[in-house]
Amino acid sequence: MDTIIPFQPAVTLAVVGDRAQFPVRRIYCVGRNYAAHAREMGFTGREEPFFFCKPADALINVADAQTGTMPYPSRTADLQYEVELVVALHRGGRDLTVAQADECVWGYAIGLDMTRRDLQGAAKKLGRPWEVGKGFDGSAPIGPLHPREKVGTLRGGAITLSVNGERKQSGDLADLIWNVAESVACLSGLFELKAGDILFTGTPQGVGPVVAGDTMVGAVDGLGELRVRVV
Repeated sequence: MDTIIPFQPAVTLAVVGDRAQFPVRRIYCVGRNYAAHAREMGFTGREEPFFFCKPADALINVADAQTGTMPYPSRTADLQYEVELVVALHRGGRDLTVAQADECVWGYAIGLDMTRRDLQGAAKKLGRPWEVGKGFDGSAPIGPLHPREKVGTLRGGAITLSVNGERKQSGDLADLIWNVAESVACLSGLFELKAGDILFTGTPQGVGPVVAGDTMVGAVDGLGELRVRVV
C-alpha cells in the first residue's frame, strides 16, 4: 500500500523472559481508584469509575533491572508521579461481564502515570479535557510485561513508590476501589476493547512532585521494580 507519509513504527512492550514483543493499541487509565488517593484529591466514596486516555507513543519502555530516563516536560512547574499496576489485554469485546473481563488479562507491568498537575488543575477549573496534563510525550514510563500464566492473578500485594530512596507512596492492590476485572468490564461498556489495549489501574495516596535529577522507584509485589530518572 502506498502512503503519503511513512508509517510510524508500532509501539510495543517487552515481555519478561521472551524475545517477542507485546504490541500496544490503546492506553486507558482509571482515575481515583484508591480510596485514600481519592480523599487526598478531594473526593470520597465508591464513585462510578471514570477513565481517560494517553496516546500509545507516550510510553517510555524501561528494560528489566535498568534505570530509564524521562525528560522533564515543557510548560509545567509541577510534574507529579503516580505509580500504578498496568494490565495488558489479549482479547476484548463490548459490555463484558466481570468474569469475561477477567479472562481478557494477559499480563501485568508497573507503570508511572506522570502528570503535569498544574496544567491538569487549570483544565479542571475551566471544565476542559485533561490531555495536556496527562497525555504529554513521555508521560507513561513502563516496565516489561509479566505474563499472567507465570505470575498468577494479582488480586493483592504491596504497591509502592520511592523518590531518591524516600518512600512516598504505599498501598495494596487489594485496596483498589474497582478491581482489575471490574474496571475492564466497566470500560468495555464505553469502548470496544481489543487485544493490545493496556489499562493503568489507579494510584495509591502520596502523589507528589519530582524535578530533574530525581530517581523514582516503583514496585509491585511479584513484578519487581521500575526505576526512572527525570532528566
